[in-house]
Parts: sequence; C-alpha cells; structure tokens
Amino acid sequence: MIVDLPDLAAMDAFGTRIAAALRPGDVVALSGGLGAGKTTLSRSVIAALGHPGEVPSPTFTIIETYDSLSPPLVHADFYRLEHPSEIDEIGLDDYREGAALLAEWPENAGGFGHEAACLSITLEIAGEGRRAIVLPGESWLGREP
Repeated sequence: MIVDLPDLAAMDAFGTRIAAALRPGDVVALSGGLGAGKTTLSRSVIAALGHPGEVPSPTFTIIETYDSLSPPLVHADFYRLEHPSEIDEIGLDDYREGAALLAEWPENAGGFGHEAACLSITLEIAGEGRRAIVLPGESWLGREP
C-alpha cells in the first residue's frame, strides 16, 4: 500500500491513524534515507498517543521510553548501531515487554519484518512531500493505517 504525504498535516494524520491501531507488542519499523521523515512520523504517533511535550530524537540515546502512554511506547533510533548484536547489549527486549516499538533504521538492528506484529514503512521524498510504502505484518492485516 502506498500513502501519499504531501505535507506535514498529512504526516500528522498518518501518525494519528498508526497510533489508533497500535497495540502492545507491535513494531512500526521506519526505513528511509536521511531526511525522509522517520522522526517526524514518530513524533506524530507519539503526540497522537497523548504525549504533551517535546519528543527528542533518540539518535544519540538510541532508546526513549514513554511508559505513561497507552500502549506504552519505546522509540528507538538504530542509526548509530554498527552490528545487530548491539541491540542485545542495549537490552531492547526488556524495554519492549508490554510496549509497542517505533524503530527508526530497523535494518541496522537486524530488521523486524519477520515479526507478525511488524508494520514496515519505507518513507521516500516525493517532490515537496513524502510517500510511505506500507507493508503490514500478519497481525496488522485489517487494521492498516
């Protein structure tokens, strides 16, 4: 499925639809080049779940948690990982327990597309806006944003 995101309002609306469908255990894997909109979409999802404050990019911390949201959320940016085994050192599985995961640069963490609860989104620059190529895992079928 392809979703055209011509402006920030469309990105926010898409993030709101993702948030409305999100369940504990889900993964939203966000791929795309630098500047494609992964963090912008993540911020839209987090805001739609009710987070009132700023949403820092986890580029340097790698993981930011939002335990008070429903569902609880882990926002991870794996850009700086050099090898997928580093997610074990970070303790990602501990953070994920009972939470949904927004994963930027999932390929650097070994990918999550093999998980039934993974919604893979590849963002591309399209003119002045963006385009999202959405591939739902099995448990996302029927609740795609």
